[in-house]
Amino acid sequence: MNNKNKSLADKIPKRVWLLISFAVAMLFWYILSIIPSTSRAFQNVVVVCQSIKTMIDRGVLGTDILSSLISVVAGYVLGFVIALPVAILMAWYKPVRYIIEPWIQFIRNIPPLAYVPLIVIAAGVGRKPQIIVITIACFLTMCITIYQGVINVDETLIKAARVLGATDKDIFIRVIAPATLPFILTAVRLGASVALTTLIAAESTGATAGLGMRIRSLNNSFESAPMLLYIIIIGILGISMEKLIKYLERRLTSWQEKREI
Repeated sequence: MNNKNKSLADKIPKRVWLLISFAVAMLFWYILSIIPSTSRAFQNVVVVCQSIKTMIDRGVLGTDILSSLISVVAGYVLGFVIALPVAILMAWYKPVRYIIEPWIQFIRNIPPLAYVPLIVIAAGVGRKPQIIVITIACFLTMCITIYQGVINVDETLIKAARVLGATDKDIFIRVIAPATLPFILTAVRLGASVALTTLIAAESTGATAGLGMRIRSLNNSFESAPMLLYIIIIGILGISMEKLIKYLERRLTSWQEKREI
């Protein structure tokens, strides 16, 4: 694009926009911290930063982050490992689709918090039910996304491959896999977000550590500053995972043409 045709927004570097966005957020936070009706919940930045030392002194900050990461990563990976073959089977074989898809659509509309008690009764308390809850949530989201990618593969390509003598295995590897890769990466990105948003529900299962568990504990004692700190940490973890997935997406789909925004 010619520099003369660029708008003012395009002329400003993205890093500058990031700083502007951060400054606006800090200003908004400051305003909330001085309004009487919101100041108790949204304490100022200094107080929240000081709560880092408070939670470290209590010996729980590192433990909580590690515990949540273990549950999130385990549930996320399991969800993907199960979702990938199920989505492909649903898209490729109609009997599988007709049997499984209605139940996936049914369960995905139920908030995880609703079936957490049943999972705790079945699996007991601790990390196991946390991983199961996150796995279910990730599976449902990723399975539907990958399934949509497989069924949207151009039928002409599949027919042409069959005419050339390709087996089902060849079609999967040489036609469906490359065409579905962007959808798989989208599913991976959505799954990461779902894993983190399910964390609070997952850690309501009698957990002894974890970001979600600690937020509930701090809520009971009305400690808003460390509670806000933990919410921010979850957001930072989410952004970090998003950046990592986007990096992998750029590496794996560099061949794909994308519209510049």
